[in-house]
Amino acid sequence: GEVIAMHPAESGMQVGRALLHALHNAGISVLYQDRQMKTVWARNMRAPWASETADGKDLLSPAQAERIQAAKLKVVESGNADQLELGIPGNQGVRWFQLWIDADRGGAGEVLGVVTTMVETTEQKRREQTLKTLLREVSHRSKNLLAIIQSIATQTGRYTETLGEFLARFRGRLQSLASSQDLVTSSNWREAALQELDSGQVGPYSSDLPQSLRFAGENPYLNPNAALHIGLAMHELAVNSVSYGALSRPDGHVEVSARLEPEAGTSPNLLLTWKEAVGDAPRNEKRFGSVALERVVPMSLNGSATLEIGKGRMEYRLTVPHGNFATD
Repeated sequence: GEVIAMHPAESGMQVGRALLHALHNAGISVLYQDRQMKTVWARNMRAPWASETADGKDLLSPAQAERIQAAKLKVVESGNADQLELGIPGNQGVRWFQLWIDADRGGAGEVLGVVTTMVETTEQKRREQTLKTLLREVSHRSKNLLAIIQSIATQTGRYTETLGEFLARFRGRLQSLASSQDLVTSSNWREAALQELDSGQVGPYSSDLPQSLRFAGENPYLNPNAALHIGLAMHELAVNSVSYGALSRPDGHVEVSARLEPEAGTSPNLLLTWKEAVGDAPRNEKRFGSVALERVVPMSLNGSATLEIGKGRMEYRLTVPHGNFATD
């Protein structure tokens, strides 16, 4: 064992009191038993190890008690240390404990007894389980994001004729996803506010955002999947507007409104509307933007959408089912 040099002013009682404080503060229980499993001394024994501190109830199951006893007897016979991990059900959920069982040897090396050290590891176990859950969630969402990127790359390639055009449009869409993803990660992968999402997508195409984007109505919190896809829709609308819509003019603006639409017996849907004045440029049906707005985005949200262009106006209406957002 480790030899500790004591200061002349120290005494065994002082060291003992200090160690007792350390055991108590660290939540460590220590039990010393002889070869016949008779308790010689015990320190800082807490539930479930001391029945008097557990409202008179033995929290260990018979199987767990037998497992601990068998491990101690084995250590006495072999002299080799052992470790156990126990999960004990309780009113507040399972409590986890780590047990170290060590042999106490005499001067000639004979085993005199067994020392059992018990430490609760419930919080550590819960942190580990939370971390595993988060890692699975990150993996799942990363795969979803990669699938979205793959789809965007395929569709962008389908509706562009030159490599330069493809790269310009694809980079813009990747930047749109990155902007939406920043909002999602800043909220610990929970929700992104709709108005902040819209501002982030229109902002790069406006020198005066308060003038260019006029938002009215509800400001719900979108779940990660909805944030990515609605962000993509806002990006396509902004790019379209800069090309031949309201944002192509210094004094132009777009109007975005969000309204909750109650449905009998169900939670309300969100109706998201984008309106703006547009020029006389003819609508090109073979554009990824219109495919994304009318098919990709609503299908990804299990919603519906309409895109109407005519008489100098453009209006995009997206119905988002309640499962994609929260209003609290």
